[in-house]
Amino acid sequence: MFTLAIHGGAGTILKSMLTPELEKSYEAGLQDALDAGYMVLSQNGSALDAVQAAIVSLENNELFNAGRGSVFTKKGVNEMDAAIMDGSNLAGGAVAGVRNIKNPISLAKEVMLHSGHVMLSGNGAKEFALNRGI
Repeated sequence: MFTLAIHGGAGTILKSMLTPELEKSYEAGLQDALDAGYMVLSQNGSALDAVQAAIVSLENNELFNAGRGSVFTKKGVNEMDAAIMDGSNLAGGAVAGVRNIKNPISLAKEVMLHSGHVMLSGNGAKEFALNRGI
């Protein structure tokens, strides 16, 4: 048996702004993320890979403020952050202010697994992403 908890991000969606169709779309997006994580766990994958799969699903859905659905800055660009941690060994990886990265959570995991750092930001994160083929 597994337990997987997700959330659709920070921010406020007023009930008055939510049509029944849009609410169903949000619920479907959240269910897709849960299903992605559950699939990894049901195939004996790691909790870390399950978390990544769930977040990639959210990042790929334009309804959520992550990846594809990120909010634009005042300058009209997306600057995204992501972080991931492995509870079994307390290793962590994070990126901040990244642009042109489809799935920032995958880059954060690469930082954790393949760098001597916990967090990279801006141009340093961009250079690391290019070096890692992301």
